[in-house]
Amino acid sequence: MAAIDTERLKQTLLEERRRVTEAIEYLHDENPGSINDEESDDTASENHPADTASVTLDREIDYSLEENSEHVLSEIAGALQRIEDGTFGLCQSCGKPIAPERLEARPWARQCIDCRRREERA
Repeated sequence: MAAIDTERLKQTLLEERRRVTEAIEYLHDENPGSINDEESDDTASENHPADTASVTLDREIDYSLEENSEHVLSEIAGALQRIEDGTFGLCQSCGKPIAPERLEARPWARQCIDCRRREERA
């Protein structure tokens, strides 16, 4: 099995963390208030129910994107910690090395592909 270039993957993780953080900030800038804030605007009573539904759907999509982004940030933080601990690239379920190809595709992976598949089927 090929050696893992942890320094390069660390830089990839740091760049991905920056990108995801910027995406979250963009969502916050685009939607600074809550759905209730928008509904309580004076003009909200003039809106057609379809307009309100559209705003609600957009907001729910943004919340889902933010939730996923927060999850990715947490996974990235874990991967960076594993690099520091010297456990990066080892499956947290079985302890075997994670394939370099998997780490290239998803550098924050915590499990080898076999353990991940078993977990998804369970």
